[in-house]
Amino acid sequence: MSTSIHTEAEARLRAERVRLVRQLEDLGGTESGELRGDVDFGDGFADAASATAERTEVIGVINNLHRSLLGVDAALLRIAEGTYGMCIECGRPIAPERLEFRPESIRCVGCKSGC
Repeated sequence: MSTSIHTEAEARLRAERVRLVRQLEDLGGTESGELRGDVDFGDGFADAASATAERTEVIGVINNLHRSLLGVDAALLRIAEGTYGMCIECGRPIAPERLEFRPESIRCVGCKSGC
């Protein structure tokens, strides 16, 4: 895979990482996917059910963002190791179009679809 593709992918992945970390922080989460202790969901008895529901929803979003962040970090590591763009299943190159659409991809289309 060409160096320019790696450079472009790395820039996109780093920008995505910044965006994900910012979203985590905005929701009261950390890069490790934990909910900070200073997040207030209300403490009134009448609001307990509402606060619990909101907390559960926020935790779910934080978990999804954290999973995405892990994928971005893994892709950045593969760039550093020189294995970026290679399918982890079959070892063949992942199509550049797939990497452009989803730079953190780890499988080629054939392996992703189970073919």
